[in-house]
Amino acid sequence: MTKVAILMAEGYEESETMLLADLLRRAEIEAITFSTTGEQYVKGMNGIMLKADQLFSHDAVSECDAVFFPGGRPGGPNLIADPEVIRIAREFNEQGKFVTAMCFGTRVLPAAGIIEGRRLTGYTGYEQFMEGACFLGDELTVTDGNMVTSQGPATVMPFAFALIEALGKDTADIKKRMLYDLAGGR
Repeated sequence: MTKVAILMAEGYEESETMLLADLLRRAEIEAITFSTTGEQYVKGMNGIMLKADQLFSHDAVSECDAVFFPGGRPGGPNLIADPEVIRIAREFNEQGKFVTAMCFGTRVLPAAGIIEGRRLTGYTGYEQFMEGACFLGDELTVTDGNMVTSQGPATVMPFAFALIEALGKDTADIKKRMLYDLAGGR
């Protein structure tokens, strides 16, 4: 089964994290939440405590096919400050595994030095942090090879569907059951 590691630092953005995990699981993709705090329960930016599936370990995350860096303040900065998180981003990119991010989580990518010449998007105004990349700020989600990025909490569904499709799964049935196309999702 395809596995996606969802890394949660203290201050992660709850809606990005939980909705993505839910949609991946609906697509029969194993979404594993990893706490980078050393504690099983991680406090989000809005104070919601989430029990991670596992504590972060390099070996466990390395077994996954994709890694996701959610946004949030101070979640994003806490991810960037963790050298093991940066190491994972670099290794996944070097191995051609999927490196995915949303909102402040997209800032992990330049911190890891993996955006040169890449097309990506992120939170409004983040173009200044994406030097060397082609920042497509008007795009909800952008897929460039093994990198999938999105703007923020309001774009979780299109991001999830782009990631699911990048992982080789059809999203038509999920979209139909969720009335996504009928509601005008893009």
